[in-house]
Amino acid sequence: MKKRHQQKLIILSLVLFLLWNVPLVLVFDHSGEIFGFPMIYFFIFLIWILAIIISYIILHRHYE
Repeated sequence: MKKRHQQKLIILSLVLFLLWNVPLVLVFDHSGEIFGFPMIYFFIFLIWILAIIISYIILHRHYE
């Protein structure tokens, strides 16, 4: 794996750590709903799926 791909994955993991940190997650912990789901669940799963997509893109470029 190239050094810059490793750096991108490390940056992604640091950003995810900050996004899933308790103070930021608690911002979305209120009674609002999006598509019938509580906002906290929507936020967590949205960030999760975005992390999977970004990781796939980074790793896909590595194997080209």
